[in-house]
Amino acid sequence: MQFTNNEDIEASIEQTFGAVSDFENFERLALRRGAEIQRTDDLRCHGVGMTWKGMFDLRGTERAFKATILEFDEPHVVCGLVDTDGVDVELEINLIALSPNRTRLKVDVNLKSRTLSARLILQSARLAKNNLNRRFKQKVQNFAQDIEKYYGTSRASHQR
Repeated sequence: MQFTNNEDIEASIEQTFGAVSDFENFERLALRRGAEIQRTDDLRCHGVGMTWKGMFDLRGTERAFKATILEFDEPHVVCGLVDTDGVDVELEINLIALSPNRTRLKVDVNLKSRTLSARLILQSARLAKNNLNRRFKQKVQNFAQDIEKYYGTSRASHQR
C-alpha cells in the first residue's frame, strides 16, 4: 500500500531539510504520544545508519519497531525503513528548491507485508484506503504549515 503527497512550502530548501531531519523533535513527538523510543546508533551527526528501536500501542496491542536511515543527501533526500511486526514501512522524503524561499516537499510511504498476518492487516487497511489517504495528506499538509509558521511566513502551503 502506498501513500504520496506533495506540498509547496514558503521556506528555503535548507530550512525545510532542517525540519525534515530534526529527528530529536520526532523522538519527542513519539514520546508525547505514548511510544517508547531509543536511539541505538553511536553516530555523532545525522546521516545514513542512524537507528532507533521502540514500542508503540496500536489498537490496544503493543508493537515493537526498528527504524533505520538508509539515505541522507542534504538538502534533498531522506529515506528510512521502519520494521514492525511483519510490515516494512519505507519512507522517502524529497525536497526540490522551487526558488530561494520556496521548496516542494514530496513524501512517499510504502507499506509491505512480510508475513501472512501482516498481509491480512494491510488488506483490511486497503478497505479504508480513501480515509487513510485523506488523513496522510492532512498530516503532510500540517507539517508543511508548521514549517512555514516556524520560519515566519504566513502564507498557507499549496498542494500540487
